[in-house]
Amino acid sequence: MVTPLSKQSSHDSGRPAPWYYSAAWHTSQAPVADARRAVRTLLDRAGHHPAHRPSQDAQLVVSELVTNAVQHAPGPLGLLLEITPDAAQLRIVVRDSSPDPPRPQARDARRVGGHGLRLVGLLCKQVHTVALTRGKQVVALLALPAPAA
Repeated sequence: MVTPLSKQSSHDSGRPAPWYYSAAWHTSQAPVADARRAVRTLLDRAGHHPAHRPSQDAQLVVSELVTNAVQHAPGPLGLLLEITPDAAQLRIVVRDSSPDPPRPQARDARRVGGHGLRLVGLLCKQVHTVALTRGKQVVALLALPAPAA
């Protein structure tokens, strides 16, 4: 199930609404390319060009978090992307079926792979895990500069 890339309605306050996207996959097939495309498109609609660093950083974070969920948690997974109305912050939520929180591996420059969580931590202003009744969700907050005019 996929919620289209859109702005949430703000019927009651007249305040600007956040941009959002959500998707759920009921398969273990890697939806990483779909997740990357979604964040790239959502940021573009909010004024962040896909070729600029904020979009590229967001694509990397989403790729890493979704890849970890696919590799380490059997079953369904979900993705929620939300950009604040001023387009200054992206909230990334990846939900999966494993109760185990992600654990960064020790640094080893000779190892191929296992560096993703460290990169996510460096790029995001906050990353935390929320335990759920079934599984968990990893939440990452990525600061975004003012969109180009």
